[in-house]
Amino acid sequence: MNPKPLALIAVIGCLAAVAPVRAANKDAKVQAVVDRGLDWMANSQSRLGHWSGQGGIYPTAMTALAGIAFSAEGSTTTQGKYAQNIRRAVDYLVSRSRTNGLIGDPVRDNRYTYGHGFSMLFLSQVLGEEEDMDRRETLVGALTKAVQFTGEAQTSAGGWGYVSAKDGHDFDEGSTTITQVQGLRGCRNAGIAVPKEVIDKAIKYIRDCTRPDGSVQYSSKGGGSRPAITAAAIACLFNAGEYDGDYVPKLLDYANRNLSNIESQSFGHWHYAHYYYAQVKYREGGKVWDEYRGKVSARIVSEASPTGSWNHGNGPIYATAINLTILQLDEARLPIYQR
Repeated sequence: MNPKPLALIAVIGCLAAVAPVRAANKDAKVQAVVDRGLDWMANSQSRLGHWSGQGGIYPTAMTALAGIAFSAEGSTTTQGKYAQNIRRAVDYLVSRSRTNGLIGDPVRDNRYTYGHGFSMLFLSQVLGEEEDMDRRETLVGALTKAVQFTGEAQTSAGGWGYVSAKDGHDFDEGSTTITQVQGLRGCRNAGIAVPKEVIDKAIKYIRDCTRPDGSVQYSSKGGGSRPAITAAAIACLFNAGEYDGDYVPKLLDYANRNLSNIESQSFGHWHYAHYYYAQVKYREGGKVWDEYRGKVSARIVSEASPTGSWNHGNGPIYATAINLTILQLDEARLPIYQR
C-alpha cells in the first residue's frame, strides 16, 4: 500500500485543539486511588521500559495501555511526575517497530494487532506533546510505517483479526478492528497521513457486523452479539462524528441495556467493555456521564488492592491501566478522549 494516501481520513476529522478541562470537584477518595495506582505502575515498570501480562505475554499492548494511563494524568516525555516512565515506554515501543511497520513482537505478542493498535494510539498522543525534534522525527517515522502496516493487514471484509490478514487467512473480529481504527484516528489527529479508503472499509465493516437489535457481532462471519464490542464500536463511531440518525442510537440503546448495570458481568470482558463504554458516556456528558461516573468509579475504587493495582486474569497491569484511564477521563488530557 502506498503510504501517501489518495485522500486523508474524512470520517474521523481532527478535533480542534482545546485546553484540558479539569474536573471541577475532584473526589478525594478517587484521586487517592488514582495516585496510588499510578505509583504502583511506575514502580513495576521493567528496566527495559515495558510491562507485561500474566506469564510475560503481551508486552507491547500492556506497555501502550500503561503509557495511555500515565499520559491521561498529564505527564509527557519531558514534563510531569511520570515523564521518565512515559519516555522509557515510548523508547521501548519504538525499539519494537519492525521493518514492515508492525510495532510488537510476534512471539510474545501472539495476538499482535492489539499491541500494534494500542501502540499507535499511545504514540500518536505522545507525538502531539513531544518537544524534542529528533524524538518527534523518530515517532513520525515509526507511526508512518505503522499506519502502512495496518492498511496492509486489513481483511477483505474491512476488519482486522488477531494477526494480519495474510498471517490469519483473512480472519477478522470486532475488538481488534476497533483497536486499529482508534489507533489510526490518533495518528491522523497527530498529522500522520492515513488512507481514507482504509477507514471507509472499516466503518462499513462495523455496519455490516451490526445485527437488527443494535448489537455488533463478534466477526463478519457471525459469532453472536457482543456488548463489549458494541460499546467499542460506538466509541469508534462517536470519534468518527456519527451521532445522529437511526443507526448509532440503536447501538447505544443495546449497549445501555446490557452495560448500564455496573455490577453485571454476565457479558464477559468487563474491563474491556467499560474502557469503551466509559468513553461513550463521557462523550455524552451532562447527567448521563455524572451518573455513570459515580457508579463505575465506586466499583473500581472498591476493588482496588492496597498496593494500588487491580487483579485480573491477564495480569494486574491490564486492569490497572484500564481502570486508571477510566478514572481520569475527566482530566481531558488526551485528545482522543476529549469531547
